[in-house]
Amino acid sequence: MLAFGLLVLDLAIALPANAQHYPNQTLKIVVPFVAGGGVDVVARIIAPNLSEELGQPVIIENRGGAGGMIGAAAVAQAPPDGYTLLVGTGSTHGTNSSVYSHLPYDPVRDFTPIVLISSSPLLLIVPPPLPAKSVGELIALARNKRGELSFGSYGTGSINHLGAELFNSMAKIEANHVPYRGSAPALTDLMAGRLHYMFDGVSTSLGYLQAGTIRALGVAGAHRSPVLPDQPTISEAGLPGYDTMVWFGLFAPAGTPKSIILRVNSATNSVLASPRIKEALEKLGIDPVGGSPGVLASKVQSELQKWAAVVREKNIRLDQ
Repeated sequence: MLAFGLLVLDLAIALPANAQHYPNQTLKIVVPFVAGGGVDVVARIIAPNLSEELGQPVIIENRGGAGGMIGAAAVAQAPPDGYTLLVGTGSTHGTNSSVYSHLPYDPVRDFTPIVLISSSPLLLIVPPPLPAKSVGELIALARNKRGELSFGSYGTGSINHLGAELFNSMAKIEANHVPYRGSAPALTDLMAGRLHYMFDGVSTSLGYLQAGTIRALGVAGAHRSPVLPDQPTISEAGLPGYDTMVWFGLFAPAGTPKSIILRVNSATNSVLASPRIKEALEKLGIDPVGGSPGVLASKVQSELQKWAAVVREKNIRLDQ
C-alpha cells in the first residue's frame, strides 16, 4: 500500500501544475485566417459558450496569411499548456503539406487533435446564363469545349481549387484554373460570366443563390445540405463518389496533457450539442460534428492522403 501511495504521489507531482488546475486563465483560440471568413464565424459562434463551459474567458485571435500556415505554425510553437489552441482546417491539416514545398509545421507531429467542430459541403455553382443546367450537362459542355472553360478558386492549393481539380479528374475534363484572393472576387467574376464554374461554401453562396445571381448544380458532399434540401449532390447528379467537404477542427500543440485535451473535448462537445449553437451553424449550412479526439485524428489522416493524390496527379506545387 505504501508503494502504491508513493506511485500516486509521484504521478501527481509529474502532472504539470497547470494541468491539475486547468483552466485558471484566459484561453486563446487562433483562427489562421482573416476576420469575417467562415472559420472566423464558426469560432466566434462557439467561443462564448465554450467560455461558459470552461469557466474562463475564451478569446479569438486572427493570424491570417499563407493559406493558414502562419497561424498554424504559431500554435505549433506555443507552450503545450492548453491556453493556446488552433482552429485547423482542410487547408492547414489537409492540402498545405502537399501543395507547399516547405511547411513550417507538421500537421500530425506538431499537434494534438481535440475535436472535430464542423463540416459542410462545397457547392458547384455557375453563372445563370451558362447553358449547362445540371452536373451532367456541365461535364458534357466541358468535354465538347475541351480546354475552353475556366473555373475559379480562392487561390492555388486552396480546398476549392483541389476540389475542382478532383471534379475535373473524375469527370475526365480539362479546364483552366483562375486563382483569386478569396471567395468574393471569384464570385464577382463568376456572376459577370468571366468564369464558367467554381466551388464555393454554402454560407458564402446562399445569399447569391437566393438572389438568383448564381445557380447551383450540385452539393459537393456525400449528403444533401439541410438548407438546400432540393439540391442534389454531385454524386447523385452525374459523378458518383464525388465528395469534397470543408471542415474545422480544434487542435492543441503537441505534448499538451491528455487531461487538458479531454477537458476541452468534453466542453466543446457540450457546446456543439446546444440547440442554439446547432441552429446558428445549420443556418449557415454548417453541420456541428463533435466526437472524440480520434474522430479528428482520422479526418486529418484521410484528408492528407486524399489531397496528396490529387496534388501529385495535377502537379500542383507552390514555393513560399
